[in-house]
Amino acid sequence: MKTDSEKNCVVPDLNRFADALGLQTSKTSERLNQIDRVRANGVGDHVALPQLVVCGDQSAGKSSVLEGISGIPFPRQDGLCTRFATEIILRHEPGEQRATAMIIPHVSRTDEEKSSLGAFHRNISDFTELPIIVEEARSIMDIHGHGIGSNASAFSADVLRLELVGSTGLHLTMVDLPGLISVSENEHDVQLVRDLVDSYLENSRTIIMAVVPASSDVDTQGILQRARHFDKTGLRTVGVITKPDLINAGTEPRVARLARNLDGAKLNLGFFLLKNPSPAELEAGTTLPERRKVELEFFSSGAWKGQGLDPSRIGIDNLRSFLQDLLDHHIERELPKVRQDVRRLLNEINEELVDLGTERNSPNQIRVYLTRISSDFHNLVKAGVEGAYGGHDAAFFYVNGEDISVRLRAAVHKENEKFASYMRQHSEKRKVVAYQNLEADESQEEEAEKGQILMTEKEMTLWVQEVYHKTRGRELPGNRNHSLLAELFHTQSERWGDISRQHVDVIVSLVSQFVHAALAFVVKDLDVRESLTQVVNAALGMNIREAHAELNRLLQDEARHPITYNHYYTDNIQKARLDRSKGHLKESMDRAINEDWNRTSHISNTPNDINRLLSSLQNRLIVDMTEQACADARTDLAAYYKVAMKTFVDNVCRQVIERHILDRLPIVFSPMIVSTYADEVLLDLATESPQVRQRRTEACRLREAIERSLQDLGN
Repeated sequence: MKTDSEKNCVVPDLNRFADALGLQTSKTSERLNQIDRVRANGVGDHVALPQLVVCGDQSAGKSSVLEGISGIPFPRQDGLCTRFATEIILRHEPGEQRATAMIIPHVSRTDEEKSSLGAFHRNISDFTELPIIVEEARSIMDIHGHGIGSNASAFSADVLRLELVGSTGLHLTMVDLPGLISVSENEHDVQLVRDLVDSYLENSRTIIMAVVPASSDVDTQGILQRARHFDKTGLRTVGVITKPDLINAGTEPRVARLARNLDGAKLNLGFFLLKNPSPAELEAGTTLPERRKVELEFFSSGAWKGQGLDPSRIGIDNLRSFLQDLLDHHIERELPKVRQDVRRLLNEINEELVDLGTERNSPNQIRVYLTRISSDFHNLVKAGVEGAYGGHDAAFFYVNGEDISVRLRAAVHKENEKFASYMRQHSEKRKVVAYQNLEADESQEEEAEKGQILMTEKEMTLWVQEVYHKTRGRELPGNRNHSLLAELFHTQSERWGDISRQHVDVIVSLVSQFVHAALAFVVKDLDVRESLTQVVNAALGMNIREAHAELNRLLQDEARHPITYNHYYTDNIQKARLDRSKGHLKESMDRAINEDWNRTSHISNTPNDINRLLSSLQNRLIVDMTEQACADARTDLAAYYKVAMKTFVDNVCRQVIERHILDRLPIVFSPMIVSTYADEVLLDLATESPQVRQRRTEACRLREAIERSLQDLGN
């Protein structure tokens, strides 16, 4: 019986733990102190730390094993099992006395639920309060039978954390997990428990205590299968056999064989055989020394006496000693990895704080914030426009695969070249194609582009003649109206508008993609990014409208009467006419030789032969004035079209795309623009949300905790 003074004690009497438990060497104590301080700093919620979990099927005796190791009397009620994970954190600090219980909400909880669950905090003045605390936790977790929710589950992914600080004799975190179940009215419960257990077992820093009852077939114990799945090397799984006093007489050899690690389910770290206190012993308040005595007597007498059991593998004391050595090696191996993870977490938090920026609630704070962002955006976009892909922002310009949209200048060059190539090959309204035998081999027919007409050489000549006749004025036969070239050119260049507009749209899409990627790279706050996207889109939209207006002016220029002072125009005409004259002359020469010179081209250099040749050629040079005028018109059209098309392509790329889109891109959002914003605009653009303020506070607090933890870890 406890005295009134003991009942009114502020915290449970933890001093007895230091004498009853001795699970520490100097090295273990030092290492556990380091790990424990990191956990106390709150970093354990973000970095996996060495811990011990007790797991098994339902009613396997897990809580009793855990009580034997920790000395904490876990509540027991008939018909009830563990419904959630319980973390027991023991911290050996003789100068302090504190025992608390709190709930760690699962990440899947809503913000409201996290707030409600996180508010659960109880001071433990006596271990007899544990059943009440557990029931309160079940209720607030909305577990079936306790919560009011119609869809309440029988289990919860939330964690009840018990933290005991004082003369515990231990620096250790242990976790009591819900027992694995295979059958339930709610399949969700089966999966929830499995996922919860797996989340602990998959952590390479977790020592797994797989508890199996002696009264059950070991092959049916799912925990051994789960442990082997996550601990393939078997370096962190130890088996614990419980309830040997409940087996049928004569089955001791089977259990002994498993305990001696000779069964097919053997583990690299072997098994320990424990006798948990009976209900009567628990009711009588069995102490740890009394438990040792009962275990020793049980396994030293009766049917167990001759089973060849390893004495070092029997009883809670031997298990505790084994865990001491296991912890020594385990923590020594894992501590360097913990340091690396803590450093990595510090880098991540620092990067996040940079992304969050400084506090921004007043107009001045926001102006400073937006000025920095706009400067980074301006420099990044300018580098993209100029094709400077190295330096400070090289990470943004990294290309993985064929998409080079982040390298804006390179991507624009590529599209401009495709535009120029397409204009050279497919921009004519009427395109002459050569068919070897259209009727015999239709597969050789070239496919027309949208809005394009393919025709033969003869069809092209007929079309020019048709336009020639339509444009006749007062000129004499054989001459042509000055409007003939204009009408031919305007018809042939009819597709330029659609082609160039489509090209500008491609460039606009490319630029928009680049700008949005640049904003995402510079602005991490999603709300601010959305606001700035609207600002940038508005400025970009104005530039795009001016670009299209410029393009329309270029097209209007092409719709006027043809004009050029490019010498390539006259050079092309002279060359084309010379080639045509050579063709006519060769044709006449061939006729003269075949008909007048008996198929021989031998001509002496005498006046008679020369006059005879001239006479033959004169008789065969028959000129159709209309045909000659149309041929000259086609020559002029081809020469002018080529010069005008090249000029148009350059003008689109320079006057439309460069002048109105690319050159103005870096100033769509720049520090100069930010300096013109009124206070109301600033507040509307980038006032940080309560969530961002809270996250910055949490990140700053976590950074301080991480820096303390690195010092605690000897960094």
